[in-house]
Amino acid sequence: MTVEIVAVRYVDGRAVPPAGVWRIDPSHSEVEFEVRHMMIAKVRGRFNVFEGIVAIAEIPEDSYVEVLVDAASIDTGDEQRDGHLRSADFLDVERYPTLRYRSTEVRPGSDDGWAVTGDLTIKDVTRPLTLEVSFNGAATDPWGNLRTAFSATGEADREEFGISWNQALEAGGFLVGKVVKMRFEVEAVLVTDPTV
Repeated sequence: MTVEIVAVRYVDGRAVPPAGVWRIDPSHSEVEFEVRHMMIAKVRGRFNVFEGIVAIAEIPEDSYVEVLVDAASIDTGDEQRDGHLRSADFLDVERYPTLRYRSTEVRPGSDDGWAVTGDLTIKDVTRPLTLEVSFNGAATDPWGNLRTAFSATGEADREEFGISWNQALEAGGFLVGKVVKMRFEVEAVLVTDPTV
């Protein structure tokens, strides 16, 4: 079996996937983050359980994305730290089990990419978040499913979401950084084709 590369559309010189509703495939996607530790190192982690859709419109600026993340699926590779991150000091997953992102605006971004602005909700606090998104192509898999892929990056101040726990260091500074850098690698499957 071979993979067929699908001809993409070009709108104002930018490559975009075919219009339609695409469901995120979690087994081929990643939701990752990075935070400073003790001001000198970086701790990386991921969320293992999430779902979402990417609705691509004929006019790309009319597109939208919505993603739901299971907060308790946070995974940094350290059980003790993950337990702390699930606690009321951080995500408080028992009271707020879901993180949500819903886009509100899509516009051309830097280079050939797109700037996707939306509402990020953590612990019932909603703040705007802009992601820099690149379209990585579309292809038909060996089973006849049309797939597309995107990469996205963004960053947020965790304290704006009421996640302010920290510990002062003797030498100055704090144990945990305020800025959370996010990276998304998304592969999605076409579920609704508007041309049919």
